[in-house]
Amino acid sequence: MTVSDLDLGCPVDGWNPPPFPERASMEGRYCALTPLDPKAHAEGLFNAFAKDAENIDWAYLPYGPFDSLSALTTWLEEVANQSDPFFFTVMDRQEGPVGVASYLRISPANGSIEVGHIHFSPQLQRTPAATESMYLMMKQAFALGYRRYEWKCNALNRRSRRAALRLGLSYEGIFRQATVAKGRNRDTAWYATIDSEWPKLQTAFETWLDPANFDASGKQKVSLSDLTAPVLVSTG
Repeated sequence: MTVSDLDLGCPVDGWNPPPFPERASMEGRYCALTPLDPKAHAEGLFNAFAKDAENIDWAYLPYGPFDSLSALTTWLEEVANQSDPFFFTVMDRQEGPVGVASYLRISPANGSIEVGHIHFSPQLQRTPAATESMYLMMKQAFALGYRRYEWKCNALNRRSRRAALRLGLSYEGIFRQATVAKGRNRDTAWYATIDSEWPKLQTAFETWLDPANFDASGKQKVSLSDLTAPVLVSTG
């Protein structure tokens, strides 16, 4: 046997490593994503996060909850100075700062980028703005030339795992005993979508986000899950 007898994978022709995401805002119909600015966003985020009185939304994150504005501000200042993860504040058109999300594990050499550190306040959850924020981040990643877009979460976090599938990211498996978070074992569930799947996902997002998809009371006519399901390679 020689090297020529081996299956070495498909050549990646005409592709160049993409740049890092720019420190610039992304504008949508329902929300905007703007680079995290602790001075401008901390108070609004603290008030929005406080609506989660039981701190359920912090349960599976390796940090938080923050019981004071100063504590949250200190954490925001630490992460805002980093380039990876690269944090954005989700700005609702009416409510102002209502959540955060980031790009992380940014690997231009491999064309891989992850979305994570997602913390949405109760007033952002289950809204068109929440979905649009994820669409905008995915859209920019593929527009820059990334080949792979990842989502990872605690394998016990059922809400996050459902969200990944709803957004069209296919299940890829469990990394057992991946980390220790808040003194507890964390198995990590992996999800991802790739550039060849993006055109169909983009159509699905734009169909769902279209105002015509919502009735006078704001109820959706077709679910995003129904639109993205045909793209999924595996649901786990």
